[in-house]
Amino acid sequence: MEGLSANMEPPNSNLAGKRSQNELFDIIADPVSRPESWGDWKWQLKNRITSLDVIRELMPLTRREEEGIKRAQGRLAMAITPYFFSLIDREDPRCPIRKQAIPRLEEFSLSSRELVDPCGEDSHTPVPGLVHRYPDRALLIVTDSCAMYCRYCTRRRMVGEERPPMSNDRFEEACKYIQSKKTIRDVLISGGDPLMMKTEVLEGYLKKLRAIPHIEIIRLGTRVPVTLPMRVTDELVAMLKKYHPLYMSLHFSHPKEITPETAAACAKLSDAGVPLGSQTVLLKGINDRPVVMKRLMQDLLKIRVRPYYVYQCDMAMGTGHFRTPVSVGINIIEELRGHTTGYAVPTFVVDAPGGGGKIPVGPTYLISQAKGKITLRNYENKIYDYFEPD
Repeated sequence: MEGLSANMEPPNSNLAGKRSQNELFDIIADPVSRPESWGDWKWQLKNRITSLDVIRELMPLTRREEEGIKRAQGRLAMAITPYFFSLIDREDPRCPIRKQAIPRLEEFSLSSRELVDPCGEDSHTPVPGLVHRYPDRALLIVTDSCAMYCRYCTRRRMVGEERPPMSNDRFEEACKYIQSKKTIRDVLISGGDPLMMKTEVLEGYLKKLRAIPHIEIIRLGTRVPVTLPMRVTDELVAMLKKYHPLYMSLHFSHPKEITPETAAACAKLSDAGVPLGSQTVLLKGINDRPVVMKRLMQDLLKIRVRPYYVYQCDMAMGTGHFRTPVSVGINIIEELRGHTTGYAVPTFVVDAPGGGGKIPVGPTYLISQAKGKITLRNYENKIYDYFEPD
């Protein structure tokens, strides 16, 4: 991966060849051995694990992982922050953190049914970098860089080359389009991950959007509080507070991701008045059991993150080994509804292939409907009649 522009932090790893195997292992595995700079997000980015040689020093790899790392070059190459790597069980190839971070050979077993652009974003792009699929909201893709590249990424067609963020000229063009569409009241800034940009660059985008009178809310789509929580600095939070109402869509996949560091990052954002919601992708072998998803949703509420969506994994190229039947997601919602607080029950959606948008899918509780009466079942499968007004 090439270096980033002056607007972003350089991603090059300097772990390789500068420390002994034991020292590398200690820094990752033992909190006592970590340098003071461990808590510096820039140090984390500069020391991302990006090569097969380095990761071999840190853990035994399976044959499928070795082959996956060799093939994952250029776009969506392996890049793991030392922090996120420290959450991996190095002895368990089934570790849910490991499966998300380390490429596997299965990524390159492509199906004819998989799509390059599974959500049809390119066909709803009136100007470069802006997706306008829903009537009252728009999506700005301002960067292709992330702190860690999730192996099931739905935007793998464009993410991971680590080019400079959206230029001022291109952003101005997007803003002109938004200004011309008075129906747009909500703008989501995503990528890649917008928190990978320098604070002043992100603020420049927020300031220009806030100057558009009909923009009511701005959202940031980010996984950084999960993969690089030290990026949520006091400076960043103080800047974000200036642009309320500002919401943040996070992306949690497994309870192991909820650590003291992540909880502290979310607390800073919540204390600054930023409402937090989690969008979770349903992933085979990671969170596709009701007991795991229930724990994740309940643990999210404890750190003031509201479960928002569970997504059926998109039909993106190279993600077939992560996808479950839709019935698995429906069953999970049924195991949550009534069995835990309603705040912990997200909406399960399928983002319709080709650009149809998010379609809610869930258990059927309406048994029948007749004139003046509907018949319902509850979470215990008990049947009830509700009589409508005459």
